[in-house]
Amino acid sequence: MQGLFFEADAGPLVAIRVIVLFLGFWTAWRAGKAVAEGWSDYPLVIVYTFLLAWAMQFLHHALFNGPMLNAFYYILDFVTLLVFSTAGFRYRRTNQMVNNYYWLYEKTSAFSWKDKH
Repeated sequence: MQGLFFEADAGPLVAIRVIVLFLGFWTAWRAGKAVAEGWSDYPLVIVYTFLLAWAMQFLHHALFNGPMLNAFYYILDFVTLLVFSTAGFRYRRTNQMVNNYYWLYEKTSAFSWKDKH
């Protein structure tokens, strides 16, 4: 029983990494959604994702002793987070366009709309 709590087990570390990963994805989704809710343009999503990727790099460094200034991992974080922030932006913008301009547009998918004919 003694070794159950005091051995160097990878389980808790993996759990913390997964939590940080999901927090990053959720924050990216919310950042994209927030830009859309403010009726701002897509380049602001890229700026927010750039900053969020830097914050995630810091968390990886601070919590897991990962590299702080590594271009490969930063680009990997940025691209992954950009997928989620773009999805949040497009999802919210589609709902805005379809709900606010229901006489002009109809939803074609969760991320796109088209003109009504």
